Amino acid sequence: MWDIVVIGGGPAGLGASIEASKKGAKVLLVDENKLPGGQLFKQIHKFFGSKEHYAGMRGNQIAQTLIKQALDNGVTYMGETICQGFDDKGNIILSHNNSVDFISTKALILATGGIEKGLPFKNWTIPGVMTAGCAQTFANIHGIKVGQEIVIIGSGNIGLITAYQLIQAGIKIKAIVEFQDRVTGYEVHLNKIRKLGIPIFTSHTIVEAIGKDHVIAGKIVDLLTKEEKIIDCDTIVLAVGLRTNSRVAVSLGCKTIYSEAFGGMIPLHDSRMETTINNIFVAGDLTAIEEANTALDEGRIAGLAAAQNIGFKVDDKEIQVIIERLSDLRSGFFGEKRKTFKQEIIRRYEDETSN
Repeated sequence: MWDIVVIGGGPAGLGASIEASKKGAKVLLVDENKLPGGQLFKQIHKFFGSKEHYAGMRGNQIAQTLIKQALDNGVTYMGETICQGFDDKGNIILSHNNSVDFISTKALILATGGIEKGLPFKNWTIPGVMTAGCAQTFANIHGIKVGQEIVIIGSGNIGLITAYQLIQAGIKIKAIVEFQDRVTGYEVHLNKIRKLGIPIFTSHTIVEAIGKDHVIAGKIVDLLTKEEKIIDCDTIVLAVGLRTNSRVAVSLGCKTIYSEAFGGMIPLHDSRMETTINNIFVAGDLTAIEEANTALDEGRIAGLAAAQNIGFKVDDKEIQVIIERLSDLRSGFFGEKRKTFKQEIIRRYEDETSN
């Protein structure tokens, strides 16, 4: 019997595991990848923010730091493992090394993250069309160029960061295409792209990947004038957003709310990240697509709250400090919408649990 099982080894899962283990909880961290760290290993740029969020460190360095903290605090890691569901006794069914394990726990933290969205268009299944996460994995983790000349679809933070990272890998970015009438990513990322003179086509979308056996060009269209343009390239990278990976939470019966803007099906939770089912907690992109900093802090809250629920000594002030820090992270032009949505989730949770 584990005290706490954490499913998902990204920043949220690592944050939860570290904080719970610090309080003395016996923690099992599960992830489908060989190593924990999630998207952090793909982020070779320096993070900004505060010392609590490792400002000035690169994402892959932050991942290594968090992994060391988790292991040093006694967290057990089970990699290359998938949660298949739960049996009628509430045991977690894990598939690992061609075998199935049945795991019991006092508390469960779901940090299952997000899944990249696709974008259907003519010939979008031919070789040379891929997601931003795929391109980052090849370039940043394996040191493999996915192409020589790339068109990126989507100007959010993922699109802008991926463009800059691929340029650092020696790849030419032919254009960034955005269907909205403005770039949607942060100014700090956009400025790097502007300085490099990369064309950005707002109010445009892609309609076709041209090529038989592989991409040789992309056809885009101006949504206002309907004028079409053909851009020669050998790779089209889709950075069109994420959706929440809520399969496990839904299978457990956690009450949810749907938001297209924040990733789809999202479990209701309180300020301590506990769902409508006692001792089941959520954190990170599963609770709305945001950033690594907010995922890390939500994980920290969930880890402390879960440990407190099952009897370990946790001062309420420790949790409240992180809750207030999260509120500060969700300030400003981009953050206020997230803050308002999070408040709505908590309000809906209170309505659901008060009945």
